[in-house]
Amino acid sequence: MTTVLLPRLPILFLLFSLCFLFPPAQGILHSYTKQSHLQPISGISQPPAPAPEVDSGGDITIFNVLSFGAIGNGVTDDTQAFKMAWDTACQAEESGILLVPKGYSFMMQSTIFTGPCNSGIVFQIDGTIMPPDGPDSWPKNNSKRQWLVFYRINGMSLQGGGVIDGRGEKWWNLPCKPHKGINGTTQPGACDSPVAIRFFMSSNLTVQGLKVKNSPQFHVRFDGCQNVHIEMLNIKAPAGSPNTDGIHIENTNNVKIYNSAVSNGDDCVSIGAGSYNIDIKNITCGPSHGISIGSLGVRNSRACVSNITVSDSVIKHSDNGVRIKTWQGGSGAVSKITFHNIHMDTVRNPIIIDQYYCQTKNCPNQTSAVVISDVLYTNIKGTYDVRSPPMHFVCSDTVPCTNLTLSEVELLPAQGNILANPVCWNAYGTMQTISIPPVFCLLEGIPQMMQQSDVDRC
Repeated sequence: MTTVLLPRLPILFLLFSLCFLFPPAQGILHSYTKQSHLQPISGISQPPAPAPEVDSGGDITIFNVLSFGAIGNGVTDDTQAFKMAWDTACQAEESGILLVPKGYSFMMQSTIFTGPCNSGIVFQIDGTIMPPDGPDSWPKNNSKRQWLVFYRINGMSLQGGGVIDGRGEKWWNLPCKPHKGINGTTQPGACDSPVAIRFFMSSNLTVQGLKVKNSPQFHVRFDGCQNVHIEMLNIKAPAGSPNTDGIHIENTNNVKIYNSAVSNGDDCVSIGAGSYNIDIKNITCGPSHGISIGSLGVRNSRACVSNITVSDSVIKHSDNGVRIKTWQGGSGAVSKITFHNIHMDTVRNPIIIDQYYCQTKNCPNQTSAVVISDVLYTNIKGTYDVRSPPMHFVCSDTVPCTNLTLSEVELLPAQGNILANPVCWNAYGTMQTISIPPVFCLLEGIPQMMQQSDVDRC
């Protein structure tokens, strides 16, 4: 036996040494772990309803971006690590969690997360994600119109207690942006600014629990999507930040926006053409430009929006409350709109329909217009900024607004005791109860039939 073992000793010693010199590599496909239970999702403090926890349903695969090479020091470019984590999670046969861990700040370039994936993905952000700091730091070959894009995704949840920080201040200060204040000017020049988060041609989406702040332009945008649920979202940017809409919806249907807070420099929620079946409830909005349908019909385009409900919400210290805005020359229709149980706190234009929306001083009158009908305002109460009348119903010369209904509308001046009269133009509707102030300027009945060539209903 001794004569057999002695020749093998050098070989065993060599193998033992190699194990210490070259430890086994950790492959990408083995860089995630199994976890039986998730930590509760952190929510924002204002809305009353807690964000739901993820139902693990047993073991869940965790794809931690740190395991794919992310550093998380806020300086190093972690884009490739996020892409590798996404591709691995997307190709997995069972649903898993792409984890952005707490306590780290990840800098990412403009990135498109592409589907379809083999199963659903939870994109769990517990840390901070940020883009390069301003237009001068943006790579020349990357689009300056978008930052984080989710394309052709079905069944994804973007959630967590972390922060998506758009670092927008240097974008807001571009010479081309609207500057307000002493000697403020707007100058020609490159003006593209990225949307922080964009979902494009995706479905069955959930966005919940996150804080999104200081986007260079829109904070969250949905284009060509369906079945979207937004819950416990906190969006914040300075009141003077230009074009920083909180949530923008375009060509998207079946959307629920609940229990969220938005404070920014533009619309809290803006609803664009091709959108329908939108339910907005328990939103705290402002300072902002309010909740808007539109603008619609720009450059003689056709726009269809229907079945929109905004309820149980607060709009405070904003330029507008609930607004419908369209350009002259457009076509299509806005119909079946309900604004219910909304409290206004020092809002300059609490209720407004503006069919003469224009961003310059030289917009010509045009005969065609987006048709506005079947708009219900119920239980809208609070105070308005005395610089403007509390209600504007200013409709097209040739295509009047019809079937506007007001019930339990009470709007008082935030300062002083003098009620300002509402403003109406070619607007047909009724007061089911006496409003404060009374809207006697609404026209009664149904207008004469308009020629079909003048009206392009949806």
